[in-house]
Order: sequence, then C-alpha cells, then structure tokens
Amino acid sequence: MNRHAIRITASLTALALAQLATSAQAAEAVAQDLVKTSTAAAADAAADGAAAGDADVESAGQIGEIIVSATKRETDLQKTPISLSVVSTEALADRHVQSLFNFADGAVPSLRVATFEARQSALTIGIRGIVPYDQNQTARDGGVSVYIDGVALGKTQGLNAALFDVERIEVLKGPQGTLFGRNTEGGALSIVTKAPTGEFDGRVVGGIGNYGSRNGEIHLDLPAFANIAIKLDGVYQHQDATVKDPLEGSTGWNYYDRKGGRAAVRWTPIDGLTADFSYDYAKDENTPQFSQLLNYNPNGYNVGYYNALDANKLYYNGSPCNTSSGTVNVCIAPKAPLVGVHDERQKVADVGVPQQPSVDITHGASANLKYVAADWLELRSITAWRGVSTDQWDNSGGPERVTFTPNGTFSRYSLSFLDQHQFSQEFQAVGSVDQFDYVVGAYYYTEHATEYAATPTTNLWNADGTAYTIRSPIPGNSNPISSSNSGYQPYDASCNNSLASTVPQFANSCQYITRASEAWDHNYSVFGNLTFSPSGLDGLHLTAGGRWTKDDRHGRLYVVNNKPQPFTFENSISRFDPMFNISFDATPDIHLYAKYATGFRAGGANDRSQSFNSFGPETVKSYEVGAKMDFLDHHARLNVAGYIMDRSNTQFDFDLYDTDSASPTFNSHIEQTQNSGDTKIRGIEADLTVKPVPELTLTASYAYTYWKAPSAVNPITGGLPQQLYLVYTPTNAASGAIDYDLPLDKLAGGADLRFHLDANYASSQYSFQLEPTKTDPSFVVNGRIALTDIEMGDNKKLTLSVWSRNLLNHTYVYRRSAANSSPVVNYAADGTTVVSTSYTGILGDYGNLNPPRTFGFEASVAF
Repeated sequence: MNRHAIRITASLTALALAQLATSAQAAEAVAQDLVKTSTAAAADAAADGAAAGDADVESAGQIGEIIVSATKRETDLQKTPISLSVVSTEALADRHVQSLFNFADGAVPSLRVATFEARQSALTIGIRGIVPYDQNQTARDGGVSVYIDGVALGKTQGLNAALFDVERIEVLKGPQGTLFGRNTEGGALSIVTKAPTGEFDGRVVGGIGNYGSRNGEIHLDLPAFANIAIKLDGVYQHQDATVKDPLEGSTGWNYYDRKGGRAAVRWTPIDGLTADFSYDYAKDENTPQFSQLLNYNPNGYNVGYYNALDANKLYYNGSPCNTSSGTVNVCIAPKAPLVGVHDERQKVADVGVPQQPSVDITHGASANLKYVAADWLELRSITAWRGVSTDQWDNSGGPERVTFTPNGTFSRYSLSFLDQHQFSQEFQAVGSVDQFDYVVGAYYYTEHATEYAATPTTNLWNADGTAYTIRSPIPGNSNPISSSNSGYQPYDASCNNSLASTVPQFANSCQYITRASEAWDHNYSVFGNLTFSPSGLDGLHLTAGGRWTKDDRHGRLYVVNNKPQPFTFENSISRFDPMFNISFDATPDIHLYAKYATGFRAGGANDRSQSFNSFGPETVKSYEVGAKMDFLDHHARLNVAGYIMDRSNTQFDFDLYDTDSASPTFNSHIEQTQNSGDTKIRGIEADLTVKPVPELTLTASYAYTYWKAPSAVNPITGGLPQQLYLVYTPTNAASGAIDYDLPLDKLAGGADLRFHLDANYASSQYSFQLEPTKTDPSFVVNGRIALTDIEMGDNKKLTLSVWSRNLLNHTYVYRRSAANSSPVVNYAADGTTVVSTSYTGILGDYGNLNPPRTFGFEASVAF
C-alpha cells in the first residue's frame, strides 16, 4: 500500500458520519408508546425519545445511532444488513461540500466522482468499480443512480448543481436491484433533504474566498397553519476561473456560478396522513477543467519541419517525410512555438480560445404521500416530474490536443444541446406483521431526451505557429453550411444550413451538426422484500426479495455529419432480480450478515457511433458478507464488508478522435459501444469510528478493489483483441478525519470551538477504457475551524468559520490520455494485416488536473 494510505489509515482520520442518536432505552419506551397511543401521538413520543437519547449519548460521549432509509424504512445503520456510508449535514459543512463534484476528492473511498471528459456539466459517478465511461447521451445510462428524496435522476447532466438543505447523503454499495431497480448494479447515491417541521426556524449563510468565490444561503421554516408547514431554501455559489483564458471576453476554466431555490410543503390533514410537495429549480453555469499538454513526443519519433518552398509539406533530413503509412523517413509534425509543455498546474493558458460557460438547468416537482392505514400497514405514493437542459460549451483542449499545421485550424469547441424530461410514479406498502417485515411496490418511469451536437474549430494558426486569430462564430457567406469548417454560433438569420430542406430545425444553424438524436424510455416494475425473524431463534433475520422489470427503449439518430440519416433502434427486455440476505445479531452490538443480489444496467444505443448502434444490458451478480460492531461501550465502531461481483455482457466504449484533416469525419469523436464479455470485481471495505473522549471523534474508511476486465477487438480500427480497463477505480482508497469540539463555557455568550481536518488518498487509476495510461495518485487534505453557537440574543446564534479545500495545494492529474502520443494503426478485415499507420495526430500526453487550493471565510446566523 502507498505510504500515504498507510499514514491515513494508521492515523484514524476520515469522513465524519452523522450522529443522530437514540439510546436503546429510549427506543424501547417509544415502542411501548406506539402500542398505547394514536399515530400522531406516537410520532411526538418518538421525537421526544430521540431527543432524550441524543442527550444521554452526548453526555456519555458515546457514538450514537445513524438513521438511514436504505431499505425503504427508517432503520439504525448498524442494524441495516448492507454496506453503506452516510454523510451528515455536519460532515458536508466541515468539508465545505457545495455540490457532488466536491466528492471527487475521495471522501467516501468506494464512491468515485469525476468529470466526463473535462466537463463539470456532466459527472461520472461510480461505486465498487461500476463506473461508466460515457453515459452523457440520449439513450445511455450509468450503473449507479442518483436519487433525491426517493426520485431517480435519469441523466448525469445537471448533477453538479448546488445542493439544497441536505439532511444526509446515503451511499448504498453493491447492487440495489430489488428495492431501487435498474441502473443500480454498482449501488445508489440517495440524497435526503430536510423536510418542513412546522416550527419557525431559519438560517442565513454568507461567505467569501479566493478566486473571487462567494456563496449565500437562506433556509426558512415557517410556523404551521391549517396543518400546513412550509420550508423555503435558496442557494448561490460562485467561483472565478482558476485557469485564465488570455482571450479577452472569454471566461477561463474551472469557473462556476450556481443558483437555485426550493419550496417544500408538508400537509397533515388527518391523523396518519402526511403529504409532502416540493418544487426545485437550479441553474448552473460552469466551464470545464483545463487540458494541459504534459509532454511532447514522449516516444521519440523524428520531428519534421514544414517546408514553405514545397507547399508547406512536412520534411525531415531534407526530404519529404511520411506521416500516413510505411516506415521510410517517418516523422511527426513540430509543436507550435506558442504551445508549452507543462507538468505543473497552469494559471494562464498559452493560447486564448473562445470559452463561454455551459448552462445546466434542472427543475422538478414531486408529491410524496404517506398514509398509516393500520398499525401494520403504511401506504406510500411518490409522484415526480423532472427536467434538465444543458447547453454545453467545452473548448478545454485548445492546441494541446491537436497537431500544428501552417495556417491550419485548431481548438475543437465541443458543443452539445440536450433536453430531457421524465415522469415517475411509485407505490409502496410497508409494514410489519408478527415476525414479518415487508415492502411491496410498483414503479413506472418514462423519459424523452433530445440532443444535437457540433464540433467547430475556433482558432487559426499563422504560417509558423507564432500567432493565431479567432475565427468568426458566424461563417459570413451565403453558401449553405455543409463543411466542418463552420461557425460556432448556434443560430443566426444570415446562416444557411444545407439541412434546411430536410431538418428544418437547423435551417439557420451556423454550425455543422455532427449528430442529432432523440430517445424514449418506458420502464415498468413490481418488487417486494420480506424479512422473517423467527421467534425461536433470537437475532436471526431471513430476507428474500425480488423485482420484475420490463424496460422498453427506442430512438432515432437523424443527423450525422450535417446530413439527414434514417438510423433507429429498439431495445426491449424483461428480467427478474432476486435478493437474499441472512443477518444475525450476535450480541446487541455485533451484527453479521451475508447477502446475494443482482442488478443490471439498461441497454441502449450510442449516438456517437455514426449509425446509432445498439447494445444490450449488462448484469451483475454480487456476493457480500459483512459485520457491524460497536465496542468499548459505544466509544468505537467498526463496520467491514467483503464482496465478489461478477459482471456479464460488460458495456465498453471504443472511441476514436479523428485528427486526420483529409478524413470525412475529421474533428469528430467516433464511438461504438458493445457488450464485451465478463468482468470480475472483488473488494474489501472498512469504516472505523473512535470517540475516546466526548470532545474528540476519529474516523477512517478504506476500500480495496481488485478487478479483471476482458479483452476485445476495437470495432472502429479492427486488429487484435486489446485489453480493456475499468476507469476511476483505484486499487487502494482511504479517507480519514479528526474532529474536535471544545466548549468555551467562559466565553461571553457561550460558544463551541470546532476543529476539523480530513485527508483523502487514492492510488493511481485508469481514466480511459482503451488505454493502459494511469493517472497520478491523489492526496487531498481539507480543513475547517468554526466558532459555533455564539449567542446573539432573541434566540439567534452565530457561527463563524474558516475553511480550506486541498489545504496542501497538492497537484495531480486525475484524467490522462496518451492517445496522441502513438500512431493510429488500421487493420484489414482479417484483423491482423496492417492497412495503414498514421502519425498525423502525434503530439503528446494531455491531462486534466484537480482543482487548486481554495479557502474562505463563512458566517452563519440561525434564528
């Protein structure tokens, strides 16, 4: 293990988990009250019991209960027989987590978060090695689903929006196919927001920091009236670019400006009925991470020069050199003088390019109804409508990802305009009868997604690479746009696109449309989960569950390379996912379990394939054992799990960036997806919490992951089978934290001083499914010091804090490609005969770096 990982684990430092404490005595009292009183009175008693339990645990300095809803009912984390991690409100504040992208530092070792390409506008989220490479399309899904208050989010676009008032985030590890359904073969990320309480309460937050950062929040809980409680939330987050763009008027890279609001209403018209309604809207403007050239010609090929006396042909040793085939006098293009090689973080790009923010808008409404029909039955309904739109503007590559040619164009502006709407309806019946606990339900989901994309080039070199100009976003001629050498303005009245007669929506598009597609999805399922706790065998719990799913998807790819196309696909499956779990309470503080479960990731089609090639679902079988243990009188807690996952029909993406200027698909990202065999994933997870004294909490988490992926033939280039790789899956990952609370009884007004320090490590990993190139290992430290609960009178309390993310300013490459460092080899149909070897696109490795150190000051007033 890397010495950093050893240091983290040994120091017992990591993610602070929530401490929503309820003592066993209080829980027993509440249970007795439930038998004697009405449902409403029981709820009040439970709240009072929990508060008393909190006080008892806090005074004893013990580790309290953490309540989760991973099994569709509220249970104690320690008694829930699956592997999961919980991030509490306090932990989010300590780490200054503002969006899901902040989890890219590795706060939860089994959870891997990264950008797709370099874009903040579309995140890649994976658990236990189930990490997608490219799910950023109309007819594709990931293997880990994200839920907000029980509602699945159908697309990864918009996932980086600002988080609202979050109560907790549950990271469910391993297949959740029974209770959560499709696209949870790796696990699920469940975000639970704070519900209205009906009591007046509020909080206002404001902060500033480096890179021009500023943030503000307002959370307002209104007093209940007519059995209606209302809660309002508003958030704003801003950060200037951390890498500046020398082109005047351009935004730069790693910029964001997020804003949003949420309104929640809880209506309790009669005893036993709770109706929660909510609406949220968020707008996230952001730019991608910057792509740096990390080396030039690392394999030492001959570097040629352009001969101005011979039509700027490439020469080497006084003779024209070969870049496309053969082995005689082979050479590569020289690097433009303006482009530098940088293995350290750049603060300013070498070359200015047009870069405006991408704009992600997410919005949705939901109705969550719960009715206690009897003491053994609760009926639930979750109805939700959501939508997301993304205008993607990604010019992060600049000249760092394309070779220099005299008077040639460069800097690929990746544009995508996606719109998606979804509707879902879920019914559940949850309850307990004698020795049985059960959950049964039915689910329906439908979505429609549309997208079109373009990849214009924005810059033009001079003859020797010492200067450049910016091409006009509007072509400025009356000829129909039918060449990739187009503009990048989406629409203008002066633009005349050759698609006008066949696809009228693009009649005045100034862009050469590389692809346009749309897809529909309909998903139906019924599920059930039954737990039997035999009275004669105290502590034994036997659970069996299953989910039947029918998934129908179809779509069309109607534009490819600015020409109308007739490509369509249909994909329909039905399947059953079982789950079996045996758990045993060895003692009141030691809980053991063994679990078998399956899950699947839906099939679909790849709209970058030039033909909308379809592929089938991939499936996972998982075997897991675990133990959850409290010891030292609840001053220490250790949860461990080991698992074996076998994935069949693994979806792998085979892609090619066409850098050949003579090719009809020049500057295009061509990609095909196929089911490429079986993948084996094995792992161990451990979470440790120690509270030696009431003021000090030490936590540590560790994840070990072993995997073996298949080999397959690239369907684009042909040739022999090549090894495939799982992306963003480090062999070793660890996280740890130290939290110390110091009461300042003598301070006027009373206050507590809270110290937080966390460290996060991950070993090097792959970031491309077809490349053996690894990223750097990562080591990120975050810290926060807060003076909390300063009495201000009139029941107001002030909290002042200073924080830092990446405190040590550690720099590492989290995404690295060597695709531009070696020639592209094309094979004949036999798979072994080389047809051509192209050296045209050779430049060097490029990579994206983690965010630099950020820090700031924040003030919060609770009232």
